[in-house]
Amino acid sequence: MKAALVQLSSTDDPVKNLPVTLDFIREAAAAGAQFIATPECTNLISSDRAYQRTVLHHEHTDPTLAAIRAEAEKLGVYILIGSLCLKTSDDDGRFANRSFLIGRKGQINAWYDKIFMFDLDVSDTERYRESEGYRPGKAAVLAPSIYGQIGMSVCYDLRFPQLYRQLAQAGASILTIPSAFTQRTGKAHWETLVRARAIENTCFVLAPAQCGTHGAHQGCPRKTWGHSLAVSPWGDVLVDGGDEPGVSLVDINVDEVEATRLRLRSLFHDRSFDAP
Repeated sequence: MKAALVQLSSTDDPVKNLPVTLDFIREAAAAGAQFIATPECTNLISSDRAYQRTVLHHEHTDPTLAAIRAEAEKLGVYILIGSLCLKTSDDDGRFANRSFLIGRKGQINAWYDKIFMFDLDVSDTERYRESEGYRPGKAAVLAPSIYGQIGMSVCYDLRFPQLYRQLAQAGASILTIPSAFTQRTGKAHWETLVRARAIENTCFVLAPAQCGTHGAHQGCPRKTWGHSLAVSPWGDVLVDGGDEPGVSLVDINVDEVEATRLRLRSLFHDRSFDAP
C-alpha cells in the first residue's frame, strides 16, 4: 500500500485546524495514498483546560471526526486520526485523548484511548501534567484493515515497550504512533524510540507528528519536534517528514513483516524469568 503521514502544526482553534487537515488528506489521496495518518491532537493543541471545555465536543457531536469520516468515504481511503481531544461524561470532567481508524466507507473501524499519560518535567521551565486534564485508557487495541492488523498507540505510549510487544504478539504487522513530541525530548529520543519499537517487534511503524510552534489564544504556545517517521520491520527509516507541515508518502509491502520474522524470530523467543 501507499501510506501518507500528515504532519500538522495545530493551533488551539479546532475550527481553523479542520480545513488545513482536510487539505492535506486530499493532497495525500490525490498522490495515491490508500492509508493516511494524522498526528496526535489533530483537532487542537492547548494547555488551557478551561478554554478546552469551551471548544471541545463529545465524540458523537465532534465536527472534526464527522468531517474526516465523510472525507474517508468520499476518497475511499483509510484514515488514522492520530488522536482527537474529546469531552467525556466522567465525573471529574477529564477529556479523552482518542485515536480512530476510519474505514474506506467512513465507518469507525476501531478507537483507542491513550494509556500512558505525559506527566513530566522536561526542564525547569517546561512542565506537563496530561493526567490532570485527560483520563488514561485501559485497553490495548488491534484495528482491522485490508492491509493487516494495526496496533494503535499515541505519543507517550512510545516509551512503554510492553504495549507494543503485546500488540505484535497478538497479530499486529503495523504499529501506529501519532505524536506531539516536545522539541527537547524529540531531538534526543524520538527517532531512536520509534526505530526500536519497529526492530523489537519486526513491524512497520507509522508515526505522524505535530511540528513547530502552535498558535494559542490562551496559555503558553507549545513547540513540537515534527519529523514524522515511517520505519521498516528491519529498522530502516523509510521517510522523515522534517520540521514543517506537509505530507510524506511511503510505499509499504506488508509481506516484509513475515519475511523479516523468518530471519529474525526474536518476537517469538520471549521467556519467563524471576524478577529481581
